[in-house]
Amino acid sequence: MRILVNTVNETQKLAAKLAKNVAAGDTILLSGDLGAGKTTFTQGFAKELGIKRPVKSPTFTLVREYQTSEFPLYHLDVYRLGEEGNAEDLGLSEYFGGDAVALVEWSQYIKPDLPDDVLKISFERVASQETQRLITITATGKESTRLLAAMEE
Repeated sequence: MRILVNTVNETQKLAAKLAKNVAAGDTILLSGDLGAGKTTFTQGFAKELGIKRPVKSPTFTLVREYQTSEFPLYHLDVYRLGEEGNAEDLGLSEYFGGDAVALVEWSQYIKPDLPDDVLKISFERVASQETQRLITITATGKESTRLLAAMEE
């Protein structure tokens, strides 16, 4: 699925649509360059889940934890692990599956820790427009396919 969004508001509305359909155990991978919209997407996602706290990138803490009325939400930003090369033995796989939903930025740095069934969301700037983004969403398993189908409706 490919979607062209023109504003931050459109990005957050797309995130809210996804948030309405997630369930505990879902893992969502967000990829794109710095400033492409990953954290903006996460903010719209968290707002739809009823999270009142400000949502910001957890770059220097790796993981920010939020509690929704139904499950914990883990927002991971593992960008620094790629730069420093120390992703091994951090136990990050404990954040996936189970009773929580996880959103992961820069997931390529922790591939061995990721579950097989994930929803992948890629953000790409459109060169001709400063705020425009091309968002590509793909699924890799049964649960992520369910989420993708909900997004396509």
